[in-house]
Amino acid sequence: MPHPALESASFSPEAQALVHELLDNKQSHLFDDWDPPGECEPEKRAFLEQLLQVDANYPGGLANYLANARRLLTQSREGKNPFEGYRPEQPDAVDLSAMDESYDQMESLGRDHFDRVGIVLVAGGLGERLGHDGIKLDLPVEAILNTTYLAHYAKCLLAMEARMARARPVPFVIMVSEDTHAPTLRALEEHGYYGLRKDQVHILKQELVPALKDNDARLAKEGPYELILKPHGHGDVHMLLQSSGLAARLRAEGIEHLVFIQDTNGQVFNALPAALGVSIEREYDFNSLAVNRVPGEAVGGLARLVKDDHEMTLNIEYNQLDPLLRATLNPDGDVPGPKGFSVFPGNINILVIRLASYIKVLEQSKGIIAEFVNPKYADEARSEFKKPARLETMMQDLPKLLGPEHKVGVTVFHRAWCFSPNKNNVEEAANKHAAGSPPESAATAESDFYLAGRMKAGRAGMDLREEAPQTILGVPFVNGPRLILSPAFAMTLAEVREKISGGRVSGPSTLILDGPDIRLQDVCLEAGAALRVHAAAGAKVTLRGKLSGPPGFALEKLSPEELAAPDTPSALKMRGYRFVDEGVKTLRFESPGEYEVELDTLYTPLPENS
Repeated sequence: MPHPALESASFSPEAQALVHELLDNKQSHLFDDWDPPGECEPEKRAFLEQLLQVDANYPGGLANYLANARRLLTQSREGKNPFEGYRPEQPDAVDLSAMDESYDQMESLGRDHFDRVGIVLVAGGLGERLGHDGIKLDLPVEAILNTTYLAHYAKCLLAMEARMARARPVPFVIMVSEDTHAPTLRALEEHGYYGLRKDQVHILKQELVPALKDNDARLAKEGPYELILKPHGHGDVHMLLQSSGLAARLRAEGIEHLVFIQDTNGQVFNALPAALGVSIEREYDFNSLAVNRVPGEAVGGLARLVKDDHEMTLNIEYNQLDPLLRATLNPDGDVPGPKGFSVFPGNINILVIRLASYIKVLEQSKGIIAEFVNPKYADEARSEFKKPARLETMMQDLPKLLGPEHKVGVTVFHRAWCFSPNKNNVEEAANKHAAGSPPESAATAESDFYLAGRMKAGRAGMDLREEAPQTILGVPFVNGPRLILSPAFAMTLAEVREKISGGRVSGPSTLILDGPDIRLQDVCLEAGAALRVHAAAGAKVTLRGKLSGPPGFALEKLSPEELAAPDTPSALKMRGYRFVDEGVKTLRFESPGEYEVELDTLYTPLPENS
């Protein structure tokens, strides 16, 4: 006797065939609570259209998704070790965390390669977890100029183009989700693509996958006529680059490397030139950027895994790494190496991939990365889920598809230099800080953004007298000196040394430099002074002398009433403070020419120069 779901003549043959397939795959519960034939027909058709769309989006269709789900759920329920039989070894790693002469060499090599690189931004998430109702790309990197992450990344691409021998647009690929697709496009269009060419920006939309309600891989629903769908993970970026043909097209256009980044890490372009240089010099097909990690730290470790004649360099989650080490190398597990850090660097999910090798792997695999499932069990027998689970993928698992002919390595950087994401709300960040873990919040991301500016200027001989850290809403923040050196001003340490000579910035003073041809000679900012200099292309500006403050940018903590008020911007709430302009010295040079400025004459605000 046919299932009642098949008794309506209004359903398409494709829908009826899919229903048959689902019934054969033990999914009759999807239709058991349907209203009688003839009732709720529009809702039934919409539900079947949803199923057809999901079936079309997943490689091999829903039948393949269910088969993969049952296999992975069985392994999860049985507690199977995915690294059974593998022996971990140190990865092939280049340590640039000291930022010495070898760093300069790698930066120079990478800078010369800017015209052959594309940037892939994985940006599928909203900012709900942070208390923000929009896309995370619209959040500000810092609260002085309020430059959003998306604007900052665009500035970095334009700065890369300005340093090419023959300028060409840097391809900018953005993977979005159903939730972030429209607002990302809107942000780009409302801001004129932030100065980028529209045709250099490529939007790839990630589809959702069905949620699973139990170990039998029965699909979960919300009511009788709506499937519960969830994100499939950022590993989908590989499948989208392959299925869209974009990876092959970029290779044909002369692109040799793709750099994969995530949505709220304003530090990533500090390390990009040197990481690119390492990939070229070492001939890496796959290069993971990493940081030194303390043994036991809650961050994945990068290791070479060896089993018989097979090996792969892969990220191992921290809760899997220590048991694996205890079972293979050392009964004490993850222990400090000679420098006090684990010999397995911390993964930060920034990747540099050689495009020629990547395309061959994509052609063979269709970009389908190994999936995993992580159900939250409600009982010790692991028979019930607390909430529906789903299959997921991670973009850093690509090495699972690589062969012995591919060279995989790791490049280690100073943590604050390359990685300080904004991913935790204030309460989570405060708890992490109290537990001794990186807070990774809006405040710490901003604090490290200024720290990177100090690191750059410090290597040019500038004396930087840092303020003591303070705690705002339980999260640490260093209020200065605040240095914002725009990508237009410098993309490498060599450029900073060329443009800054000596000088001093102390206390909560602020220095903002935006322009390709600004020079500082023994410039000193003291006692909270703030100087902002903008120089258009062709304007050669030389600054000398001392500027004392205040006034400048004053840090003002939000009151409890402001923190609770619904109209207080989320970007401020997630920080707990704002910056108030109390008399910043602003110099703008919009016309070509040579300008020399003695800062000692700027004790009172000057009109803007043009």
